[in-house]
Amino acid sequence: MTAVPGEPGVPAGLSVLLEAVLNVGSELELRGTLQQLADSAAALTGARQGVLAVLDPGRGEPVEAVGTGGARTTLPPDEPPGSLIHEPDVLAVPIHVQQTVFGRLRLTGAPCPGGFTEDDLDLLRVLATQAGIAIGNARLYETAKQRERWIEGAAAVTTALLTGRPADALTTVAERARLLADAAAGVVLQPTQSGGMEIVAASTTDDPGTLIGATIRPGSAVLAQLLTGEPVFVEDSATDPRMTTDVRSRFGPSMMLPLQAGGKLIGTLALPRSRGARPYTSVDHLLATQFASQAALALVLADAQAGRERLAVFEDRDRIARDLHDLVVQRLFATGMMLESTRRRAQVEDVRETLAHAVDELESTIQEVRTTIFALQQPPADAPTTFRGKVLRETAGAAAVLGFAPSVHFAGAVESTLSEPVQGHLLVALRRALATASRRTAVSRIDVAIDTGATLPDGRPGVRLTVADDGAREDGGGTATTVTWQSPL
Repeated sequence: MTAVPGEPGVPAGLSVLLEAVLNVGSELELRGTLQQLADSAAALTGARQGVLAVLDPGRGEPVEAVGTGGARTTLPPDEPPGSLIHEPDVLAVPIHVQQTVFGRLRLTGAPCPGGFTEDDLDLLRVLATQAGIAIGNARLYETAKQRERWIEGAAAVTTALLTGRPADALTTVAERARLLADAAAGVVLQPTQSGGMEIVAASTTDDPGTLIGATIRPGSAVLAQLLTGEPVFVEDSATDPRMTTDVRSRFGPSMMLPLQAGGKLIGTLALPRSRGARPYTSVDHLLATQFASQAALALVLADAQAGRERLAVFEDRDRIARDLHDLVVQRLFATGMMLESTRRRAQVEDVRETLAHAVDELESTIQEVRTTIFALQQPPADAPTTFRGKVLRETAGAAAVLGFAPSVHFAGAVESTLSEPVQGHLLVALRRALATASRRTAVSRIDVAIDTGATLPDGRPGVRLTVADDGAREDGGGTATTVTWQSPL
């Protein structure tokens, strides 16, 4: 070694080595530390290129390559990660972090015709030893930050599901997991009736609709693990024979994690990266698995909370319905009986007509209250399964356009009398009549009546739908338009 000019007694190689060690130890971020190591090693030995291959701590396989100057590079040839290589144009040393091989530093392009010297090898070994300490610190820092991100992500999902009431809870989980894992997509799969699994929620940088509906067919090798709640880690989705989805060719490394809580399998969270992207590490596997467990628990709790809220609403609606029936209907009925008795005793014709009209209005009001009671007794937020419920849904939809709710009256046993085809035709006729009425001017009232005890013109029993409104007629001839539809039972 030669002395550094102006600094008697300090060998030139030692000065460069000290500077390299200081540079390597100046970074806390792992990526920055690795870049400093590759650059410092090349500067220390005069090599044209330095490549640092990073190994997966769990599998011992290269997962990333860092080249000098930040240049993009491929992984070095397959060499034993713990081996030391000293050839004229190649110099390679292992980097140990806490007695474990973290990676391999490989230099090529010796500065002189004679190739790399023993001094170059000694300097590189010292640098590698010091770099192991710096990398260990940086890796601890990076792992702590990564773990913190996943923990914060799991907490954010839990908060969103329990307080935010998102429209699609599974999509919320998929979106957050995709961002945390730096994945190309986040999808949730659920078992199908045919025995496979289907993507039911997706989050991706492009159109998620291209993923929804993709299935893992029954009989797939990976399916048995997923249905039993076991995680599956795939190095390349496009070439792995276990993968059978139609979209697998778009992706590379992937994690498939069970969404399971309390022994209940909700589904599978899959986090595929793009083809050619860096593989997932064992730390990624661990943190993502913990996130999936937390997310599954949050989904179960959110579902239970939503169920309690629906039950509370239903119980309140049922109480209102009972009060309407026990108090309002009975009082209206009693008042109607009193008026009917008075009408019969009345002597003045005008008084009799007035009382008769009052009795009719009370009967109409009783019918509307009973219809309201029926609507209140339907499970909230569920699609109606009864014919009455379907009719009420149609009139409720018209109310949003009209600005008022049409009154609805049922006569006869509509549920047991009307067949499915007749119900379908009747609902279509109702929908058309409501649409026609909504287009008329000055409409302030619509009455819908369905009578299963009607008699058709040919004498057969049938059902009659009458939709009457007070809107202006198209021919300008006053108001009160009525549309009637009837059919045999």
